[in-house]
Amino acid sequence: MYIGIDVGTSVVKAAAFDARGRPLRVESRPLALDLHGGRVEQDMEEVYDAVVTVLAAVRAASPGPVELVGLTGQGDGVWLVDGAGRPVRSAISWMDGRAHELVDHWQSSGVAAAVFRRTGGALFPGSPGPVLAWLERYEPESLDAATAAVYCKDMVFQRLTGVAATDVSDASMPFLDPRTREYAGDVLATLGLGHRRGLLPAIGDPLAVGEVEPGVRIANGPYDLPACALGAGVTTPGDGLLIVGTCLAALVAVDSLDLDREPAGLHISTDHRGRWLRAMPAMVGTAALDWVLRTTGVAHEEVDGLLAATPAGSHGVRVLPYFAPSGERAPFVEPGLRAEVTGVSLETTRADLVRATCEGIAFAARDCLAAAGLTGTLAICGGGTRSAAWTRLFADVLGRPLRIVEGEVGARGAVLAAAERYGVALDTAVWTAPTAVVEPDPARAEFYTAAYDDHRERLTGARARAATHGTRHTGTI
Repeated sequence: MYIGIDVGTSVVKAAAFDARGRPLRVESRPLALDLHGGRVEQDMEEVYDAVVTVLAAVRAASPGPVELVGLTGQGDGVWLVDGAGRPVRSAISWMDGRAHELVDHWQSSGVAAAVFRRTGGALFPGSPGPVLAWLERYEPESLDAATAAVYCKDMVFQRLTGVAATDVSDASMPFLDPRTREYAGDVLATLGLGHRRGLLPAIGDPLAVGEVEPGVRIANGPYDLPACALGAGVTTPGDGLLIVGTCLAALVAVDSLDLDREPAGLHISTDHRGRWLRAMPAMVGTAALDWVLRTTGVAHEEVDGLLAATPAGSHGVRVLPYFAPSGERAPFVEPGLRAEVTGVSLETTRADLVRATCEGIAFAARDCLAAAGLTGTLAICGGGTRSAAWTRLFADVLGRPLRIVEGEVGARGAVLAAAERYGVALDTAVWTAPTAVVEPDPARAEFYTAAYDDHRERLTGARARAATHGTRHTGTI
């Protein structure tokens, strides 16, 4: 039995697999988010307790000994811990927006562009650089009390094993030099954090390993985005993955660095030197659709029916789905960007609003995949793919076949990373085989090509308004 643990933003899961990657059992526990005034935090003890609970539950319910455990989890944010891996304060989430003024300043002054040219990672409010700089300015006592500023899965790994380390994927944002795979001290200095260098965790390269208990091996794998790429079999340069989750993430495997383009997204270092993932992890995602569903009183089970109840184009309703309090981070950085809903009239139905939101998110995916440089096949996974109608809509908007990868893709990737680290031979082609392929409808794909041009024009206007007026707390309806 192989177990993958995926510590997400809103849920923790442990999934057991057999030697051919077939799921045996999945256990999950929800996590709470503390949202207040654009700030988003999480209770580290709640997160760790949930991990222990799901790991124990999946082991108790599944037969046979555990061959190994792979660990992955949400990236970015700042998790301040002491020497034992215990919290100094609540974790600051990747969704947090408190550092937006610092990011605005760094963008206008050229600092953000300079950091991107150096590390291949764009700064956004919820990334460790801005959050640490905000803490340095407004809450230095927390930094003084901490032994390390780590990432979610690293806190869990240290508590489970006693080993304090991160990996190259988490370290990629934003302090890692992607060429040397070491921290870039000059970037720390540029962000006013040179004297905090000691807070950055040691980098496990190859992955750090330990034991959950005697005889149960665990590896501190890549964070959730690259873990999903492994779990979907996206390792050949040019191939891509679209993750339709809380965060809408577009990933493309690459074998070269291109640091001269618009500073957005990041280059995630992988366990294989000379290979990166060009990542566009947008803030827009299923959270945007969830907000619309809650606001309109629609249950998730109704989405497919509503998508079928209104035609492509949603009777003229258009949604720019940028509902996150920290704006957008890929394929551009604009902390002030907010959602806009247009074309609404007394004749507009809930189906129109739901379909327009799904279309807006799919247009954002097309933006991200184009910026990431997709040239090969495209896999798709995440909670959004549970809607068959929305998945078909994605294929139509993107105008290409989609390889559907179901199940706990991140947990599967964590297991594959752990297996490679320990030298355990697994058939990765079998583990990552798609469950289906969805082809685009030619007529709808043609319609959405024109609609995408309209989306781009409206987005350009919204970005200009956000940059000019600094709309931080309200959107447009």
